[in-house]
Amino acid sequence: MNKELSHYVNRDLSWIEFNRRVLDEAQDPDTPLLERAKFLAIVSSNLDEFMSVRVAGIQDQIKAGYTKTDFTGYSPAGLWKRLMKRTTQMVTDQYRMYREVLRGLAKEGICFKSMEDLTPTQESAMEIYFREIVFPVLTPMAVDQSRPFPLVHTKELYLSVLLRKADDDSDEAPLFAIVQVPSILSRFVLVPGRTNSKKIEFVLLEELIEKHINTLFNGYTPIAVHPFRLTRNADLTLNEEGAEDLLEEIEKELRRRRWGMPVRLEIDKGMHPYALQILQEELEIGDNIIEIDGPLDLSFLMKFGGSIPGRDSLRYEKIEPVYPRELDEADDMFEVLRQRDVLMYHPYESFDAVNDFVLQAADDPNVLAIKMTLYRVSGDSVLVQALAKAAESGKQVTVVVELKARFDEERNIAWARQLEKAGCHVVYGLVGLKTHAKILLVVRREEDVLKRYVHVGTGNYNGSTAKLYTDVGLFTSHPVIGVDASALFNEVTGYSAPHDWKAFAVAPTDLKDKLFHLIDREKEHAKAGRPASIIAKMNSLSHQDMIDKLYEASQAGVRIELIIRGVCCLRPGVPGRSENIRVISIVDRFLEHSRIIYFNNGGEEEVYLSSADWMTRNLTRRIELMCPVFDASLRKILINILQLNLNDNVKARELQPSGMYEPVRNKLSPFRSQFEATDIPKWKDYID
Repeated sequence: MNKELSHYVNRDLSWIEFNRRVLDEAQDPDTPLLERAKFLAIVSSNLDEFMSVRVAGIQDQIKAGYTKTDFTGYSPAGLWKRLMKRTTQMVTDQYRMYREVLRGLAKEGICFKSMEDLTPTQESAMEIYFREIVFPVLTPMAVDQSRPFPLVHTKELYLSVLLRKADDDSDEAPLFAIVQVPSILSRFVLVPGRTNSKKIEFVLLEELIEKHINTLFNGYTPIAVHPFRLTRNADLTLNEEGAEDLLEEIEKELRRRRWGMPVRLEIDKGMHPYALQILQEELEIGDNIIEIDGPLDLSFLMKFGGSIPGRDSLRYEKIEPVYPRELDEADDMFEVLRQRDVLMYHPYESFDAVNDFVLQAADDPNVLAIKMTLYRVSGDSVLVQALAKAAESGKQVTVVVELKARFDEERNIAWARQLEKAGCHVVYGLVGLKTHAKILLVVRREEDVLKRYVHVGTGNYNGSTAKLYTDVGLFTSHPVIGVDASALFNEVTGYSAPHDWKAFAVAPTDLKDKLFHLIDREKEHAKAGRPASIIAKMNSLSHQDMIDKLYEASQAGVRIELIIRGVCCLRPGVPGRSENIRVISIVDRFLEHSRIIYFNNGGEEEVYLSSADWMTRNLTRRIELMCPVFDASLRKILINILQLNLNDNVKARELQPSGMYEPVRNKLSPFRSQFEATDIPKWKDYID
């Protein structure tokens, strides 16, 4: 099949294009230098996860002899070759940009130095640091007949060391050992400044260890030292049906993850061929080896900017989230929510309002029950502490903790145990399904009746990411939403027949059908000559049936605008199929994460918030939630937010029929949606 003529863009190739857009931010000279360094780190972290999950899965298919093509026309082997070509080119471009960023930082007096360029005073200081801080935590691991090749942990940095005895001048193969670069120490080590110099200078930890590697091998002479890094298959394979205790099963699988099959080996450019041969044989890595001209794993740059005092001109201007004005002066949040719904837009509005809501509920003697879902929780979660406090005070507290949130499993296990100790009812969801819905329910006794207060969000209940992600949250006491919220928790925590939803649409049972119904309704409006349009904002779109449904709507004359940050398998702008569909992606300072869906509905506009992207996993293998916004003024606010994104002509890229993205360029004044969103009255002027 000619891949360019396929009706669909391949999911993994689309992801590569997304990470390329992240790299574009590191290349943009208008991005402050320390922020450019952060984007380089994000590219590395993204690529790590992609390799350990998506590429690992493709390799498993190849090993199993699977040759069937997917709906985009790719076989596993063909896709793997193309992915390796594109990722290798991306890494090359990433390190070219790394060197450019270093040159820019050097002009600002911030330098990474090689050990050879240090002054005698600096060299002495680094020797003391090595001897007192680094040396005690290093463990040299020799490989010979009596000592088998040690376990190489995934995504950890190591040094391969080739050695000879000090008096050995034979032609025999050198001895081999490895040394793990301790991740508990910073990758960048501050070097004492030169006299009267304002420069801030660092050396890399692995270079410091290499300089003093002989101290680990007394009586031997190092002849070659090179960094390497292994990525293993990190996808969990759980037997949920047969597991008596899901928490214990996940803990076992996390331990097995350390032994996952190797997926990628990153090596230092110019690595000694004998050292590489040993690594290839022992790790059974095959051909997936990436040679890197620079420090391995640039994710260390994520913390680098925080180590530089001052230099505010090299960072984004600080944006302080404001407390939602509807709740700012309220002594009783319940009183406000009885009168009106409240919408919050993070990170421009503070997540503290959610924390305060739960804290007030925990202290309120009239609150009988608190129920909520937790998917990814921050390390110092106020919410977890508030829930524990509520349970200890005798309230019924039920928490659905998703243990299978990828790469957050260990943290969630810790929170689950803490909540159980406090007396909360902790539920681990349903077999075979991740609980990805974001919902909080408070049941309160008011004048001999029970009143339900609900918070529904597009993002996780995580105070840290709420400062970095754009997400929307809705507080409401609408009785229909309250009844649906209770029914949703009953289905997740107990035995309950499928509910006849009045407001919600819930995956995996009926969310897809609800969306199809709403799209079909727009088609009918278009055919009848009534206003018909759809605006949908999400992270990813890859569900084939959903894409086909959007193609149908486009062919019927429905105008469709999609704001999709990451993967998009839909091919827009194709005559006769998708000429009425426009797709843009915005990659900027904050991670675009909110899911908002708008339907014109012949002029009777409807807007929904959702936890779900339009991917197969979200619509068929997860508990997801879509909630309507009933308040007309809040609907207008959400439409304003969508319009902010659609007007972006600075950071928006538009998906072309080819599957590639091009910057949005027009003759209008520059408009950067994330910066415009800081002006809250612009998008929230309908509230009063």
